[in-house]
Amino acid sequence: MYAVIKTGGKQYRVAVGEKLKVEQIAADVGQEIVIDQVLAVGNGDGIKVGTPLVCGATVTATVVSHGRGDKVRIFKMRRRKHYQKRQGHRQNFTELQIGSING
Repeated sequence: MYAVIKTGGKQYRVAVGEKLKVEQIAADVGQEIVIDQVLAVGNGDGIKVGTPLVCGATVTATVVSHGRGDKVRIFKMRRRKHYQKRQGHRQNFTELQIGSING
């Protein structure tokens, strides 16, 4: 059984037991959260697609950890204009362990 969920402005295909990194969620480590924005639920051959959400479907997940991703380096330059700009960014993330899919 799998589900397509929406969190942090992105969509993820998840199954029971998977770990995934999503945009930072304000929850403590070890806390169980319920994601109710489920776009599709699939079980074997059948699939149930919502318009836009599947009614009554939820995904429960446990927060494993919080962290920061790898640094992305931004470099801007205009040739012959004496302009250079260097910048870096590290995105915060939350790692989730998918517990169950109720569809």
